[in-house]
Amino acid sequence: MSGQAKLELIDIHHQYSRGKKAHPVLGGISLTVANGEFVTLLGPSGSGKSTLFRLIGGVERPDAGRILIDGAETTGRRGQISYMPQQASLFPWLSVRANIASALTTAGVERRQAEALAAKWLDRIGLGDVANEYPRVLSGGMQQRVSFLRALLMPRGVMCLDEPFAALDALTRADMQAWLLRLWEEERRSVLFVTHSIEEALTLSDRIYVLSKAPATVLREIRVPFERPRRADVWKEPAFVALKEEVLALLERGGRRTWPMTRICTPTNMRPGAAKHCSPKRSPRA
Repeated sequence: MSGQAKLELIDIHHQYSRGKKAHPVLGGISLTVANGEFVTLLGPSGSGKSTLFRLIGGVERPDAGRILIDGAETTGRRGQISYMPQQASLFPWLSVRANIASALTTAGVERRQAEALAAKWLDRIGLGDVANEYPRVLSGGMQQRVSFLRALLMPRGVMCLDEPFAALDALTRADMQAWLLRLWEEERRSVLFVTHSIEEALTLSDRIYVLSKAPATVLREIRVPFERPRRADVWKEPAFVALKEEVLALLERGGRRTWPMTRICTPTNMRPGAAKHCSPKRSPRA
């Protein structure tokens, strides 16, 4: 990767205390997100993915390590990112448009500009007809679109999306993934995404960091080789299936680091020039 990273985490360590016992969660995480890049954190439950988001957002401070945005130290500072949680978390007493506008004004956007942006973008994503409705009348997928739009319009350089589609049914989730990709292709924001789904990670991402069990470390960095704009049926490609099996095997071993950490790539449909960034694929041994 050339140039300065939009987001950089350097050797992040963190633990929680329960009574007199310490429980390490993060065991030295280092990663980067480039400008306009879609990067995913993939790991087992309890591997500290959501904890990382709290640290990046300044809600908590790491025990050790540094967090930088655009090269500037932001460790422990709030208000540096936009965030989309697992649940839509919309205010039930506000209309759809007001939910978006209020988030923008809280972030420092002038009220009239915030209201104009909310109205413009709701029309753009096909939700203009429900702008004055309350969240309770929206489907789960529509609520998540509003939540994503709220994060997208925040005047922040990095978007952190924490399993935003986990609660949706399979068909709605696939539809939301396709919708997110289309919108991201147009805007090219820097995204750090969390998921438990290997298929979702491979479908959406430019790169994937596979995390071990807690205390989490980066087992592998995977540069996803499939072209953009990414096809909706990319999951049918043999290279997709092979890469999915590779990652699944890695996760099934429970994070036992018995082979060198490498970048994985496959030659099929690889983006031009991507090969120089990847090491030959090495299969883990049982």
